[in-house]
Amino acid sequence: MTGGVPYYGGRFTPAQAYAASHPSRPQVPPPAAQSPARPSQDPVEALQHLLEAGVLTREEFDELRERVER
Repeated sequence: MTGGVPYYGGRFTPAQAYAASHPSRPQVPPPAAQSPARPSQDPVEALQHLLEAGVLTREEFDELRERVER
């Protein structure tokens, strides 16, 4: 490769040449999907959300909540 551009030896088909010179536009997700929900400022609420999402088990939740409340 020279300068980060692959060399194909001039063996593009017409369809490949057209596709290379006309890149498709990237799909932009809807605005709601772009910005993730802001995490809660309350650590217990954040832990509750993680429990409901299935990230934490009940035992992990209880242990972490106990640490936070101390």
